[in-house]
Amino acid sequence: MRKSLTMASVAVLATSLAACSSTGGRKAVEEASNNAGHANTPTMTVALVTHSGPGDTFWDIVRKGAEDAAAKDNVKLEYTSDPDGSKQSNLVQQAVDKKVDGIALTLAKPDAMKGSVEAAKKAGIPVVALNGGLDDWKKMGVESYFGQDEKIAGEAAGDKLKSGGAKKVLCVIHEQGNVGHMDRCAGVKSKFDATENIYVNGTDMPSVQSAITSKLQQDKTIDAVLGLGGPYAMAATKSVKDASSDAKVYTFDTSNEVLGAIKAGTIQWAVDQQPYLQGYLAVDSLWLRKNNGNIVGGGEPVLTGPAFIDKSNVADVEKYAKSGRR
Repeated sequence: MRKSLTMASVAVLATSLAACSSTGGRKAVEEASNNAGHANTPTMTVALVTHSGPGDTFWDIVRKGAEDAAAKDNVKLEYTSDPDGSKQSNLVQQAVDKKVDGIALTLAKPDAMKGSVEAAKKAGIPVVALNGGLDDWKKMGVESYFGQDEKIAGEAAGDKLKSGGAKKVLCVIHEQGNVGHMDRCAGVKSKFDATENIYVNGTDMPSVQSAITSKLQQDKTIDAVLGLGGPYAMAATKSVKDASSDAKVYTFDTSNEVLGAIKAGTIQWAVDQQPYLQGYLAVDSLWLRKNNGNIVGGGEPVLTGPAFIDKSNVADVEKYAKSGRR
């Protein structure tokens, strides 16, 4: 089984390793701890390069985590994104050319990213991965990974759907070529054989809603629609109504809107991978790497999920979501 670290254990790791060091790294961490939670280490530049970005509710939370860590660690954060694998790779290469101090990136389309990751390594720039690329980060030479095991998350969702009495599941894939999305639906199907995938254009929400509506009208046996992101689950709730279907809606990932829908009962539950942690830990780990020589994870992924949010615990999560951190 893959090992995981909690946010608390990462903090303990940073403190204990700093305490054991007699190098300048120890001094840097001690000075940071004496500065009211704000590092007075020299400013460093970190490039955060993802396959999705501003305007997406999930990635807004990832960015918030990265920004909070950057503010604490005296990091200049440069955030760029592009859903096209080759263009995302070009953004990483641009960060390499600018000689940034560290790069945090997603590997949703790992084949397209190999060249730029290799360029960063040759330039001596530490690279960590988050959110996408669990099966590829280590063999690509990336130092740490922060995210969710999508196959395990899919399996957990499949088990939960089965125990909840679902008969046939429609798994909505909104980004073709995204290995994490494929792993989620494959994980569901491994536990719940009556699972069918539908591919939609995630950049066109009206077409997403229309495609799900049409499928529900065609196949009345579908009684569960599983979105792979909050906006697509919200679209599915409208599709269920438009199709006069009795299907229930479930989702991966959360947003304020999704939490409200869970409270209202229009979405049954969400798989939470804590995106805030992914952004925060990725940036913080690069600061630790530069200022104390730490590499977080011990060669294993730092898992931030999965967990489930439903009516029983949504109120506990909702109070944190108001700040944009859940």
